[in-house]
Amino acid sequence: MDIVNALAVVTGGASGLGLATAEAVVAAGGKVVLVDVQDEAGAAAAARLGPNAHYVRADVTQEAEVDAAVAEAVKRIGGINFVINCAGVVAPGRAVGRDGALPGAKFSRVIAINLIGTFFVNKAAATVMQHNTPNAGGERGVIVQTASVAAFDGQVGQPAYAASKAGVVGMTLPLAREFARFGVRVVTIAPGLFETPMMGSLPEEAQRSLGAMVPFPPRLGRPPEYAHLALAIYANPMLNGETIRLDGAIRLEPK
Repeated sequence: MDIVNALAVVTGGASGLGLATAEAVVAAGGKVVLVDVQDEAGAAAAARLGPNAHYVRADVTQEAEVDAAVAEAVKRIGGINFVINCAGVVAPGRAVGRDGALPGAKFSRVIAINLIGTFFVNKAAATVMQHNTPNAGGERGVIVQTASVAAFDGQVGQPAYAASKAGVVGMTLPLAREFARFGVRVVTIAPGLFETPMMGSLPEEAQRSLGAMVPFPPRLGRPPEYAHLALAIYANPMLNGETIRLDGAIRLEPK
């Protein structure tokens, strides 16, 4: 797939990994719709990126909003052949902590955004992509999901987050197999410790300390590095049904 022809939808596109990917798509000549609930940031980002970028509000936990956002994206950019799922939250909490058991609603919210929201986006986008005109290789689209190294190395206090991201990993192969009949690929990126708005809320010293835990390079990952991989996935037709760790070889400790 040629990135110049990309018609992309990026969830969580107003900041962090999503915004970096949207920037990369537009810089390469593609068109993008940023989907988020951060209206001010999303609108500002789209305006800064220029006429090939648009902002559409949608809460990924709401199926009807996702369907409407996908339909609006088709109107704004003329179709969809690339989806990058970056909407997500982290809500740390032990199953049984000092203040009692983890509320079920807190656990459910993380699953709803990180896992169910990703599924809602995927099925809505694939419904559109199946009707795309295939390229010479038979491809009609690419879906990139975002998991985390926590899917494999979940730490104490991460049961909800790790479970949600493990679910994303588990969804990769069955969706890739199902969507193969459309010529739509599905690949997941599992980032390690990255410079995101969540990480930016930590003190500078804490960020340096976390970065030093990475074997190499001994620093936090940078959003453009995620974006680079997302675009490489779009370009390489043999990448399908796989989860790729993007983590500098880090393996998280139990705590």
